[in-house]
Amino acid sequence: MPHTPAPPAPPPVIFSRRRKAAIIVRLLLSEGASLPLDTLPDDLQAALTAEIAAMRYIDGETLRAVVGEFLTEMERVGLTFPGGVDGALSLLDGHISETAAAGLRAASGEHPADPWKTIAALETETLIPMVQAESTEVAAVLLSKLATVKAAEILGKLPGAQARRIACAISLTGQVGPETVARIGQTLVEQIASAPQPAFDTPAAARIGAILNVSPAATRDDLLAGLEESDAAFAETVRKAIFTFQDIPARIAPRDIPAVTRSVPEAALVTALAAALATDTEVAEFILGNMSKRLAEQLRERAGEIGPVRPKEADAAMGEVVMAIRALQETGEITLILPDEDP
Repeated sequence: MPHTPAPPAPPPVIFSRRRKAAIIVRLLLSEGASLPLDTLPDDLQAALTAEIAAMRYIDGETLRAVVGEFLTEMERVGLTFPGGVDGALSLLDGHISETAAAGLRAASGEHPADPWKTIAALETETLIPMVQAESTEVAAVLLSKLATVKAAEILGKLPGAQARRIACAISLTGQVGPETVARIGQTLVEQIASAPQPAFDTPAAARIGAILNVSPAATRDDLLAGLEESDAAFAETVRKAIFTFQDIPARIAPRDIPAVTRSVPEAALVTALAAALATDTEVAEFILGNMSKRLAEQLRERAGEIGPVRPKEADAAMGEVVMAIRALQETGEITLILPDEDP
């Protein structure tokens, strides 16, 4: 009986990369994998769905070939990036400010699917001027899209008449269509993006206060007197931002004195106490009275030994104490009592 040759193997099926992706997705879903397909751009989700809908059957050999190619490519991958500004911003969420994110989206022409998420993430102090600048109707929509607690906080900080108008307008927001609400949100995000960025992170009063904290007392008093004459309200804000050696009894809790004295070089502490005992005994006695009796006696004795302290040396030593207190405050080890608070 003559030998019948085997039929030739069918030529390998050539699939596009998109179809291979659809095969991998179908395989993973059949194995119960949870795939974050909703994070893909809408056009890619639509294309993937169309590919899966167009397929009926592939043989085992083809499946193994596609899976092998997929695994080979995955082994070559070192690191992947999200692609597009929106994806990059999602990756950096929590690491850059919402204002910067809005500006990048506006510059790229990409916008978040829900602009209200961007708005809801803004600080209350940023939202208040936005609400005040908008019409009553837009402000009502804005507050309606915020968390109840944040909306209530903003209303409480608005002038009474404006707050009442907005509260009344909120009752009418149910008549506003979803497309209009989305447009309002997008417009607000664009306004945030176009707003000029401040050059400094801290308010002017805090910056001046930080400078005056380490300035000689005579310089500080002279500058504050000048500010009082030109802008009394600003001068008062600066005074609240200043912390000097003389503020210690009013703004440092007695329990925090040991932490302060441990943070100051002993020579500076002794010099500051010597000067204070001669000119401002209240501060000196407050410090000495809130440490161990033995240490207080040692410091008092050493302060008495060094004799009169020149003003320049006194300012320098007291400045070291103030800087140590500020450093402890910044690390959260102590908390300064605000000028208007009770200790």
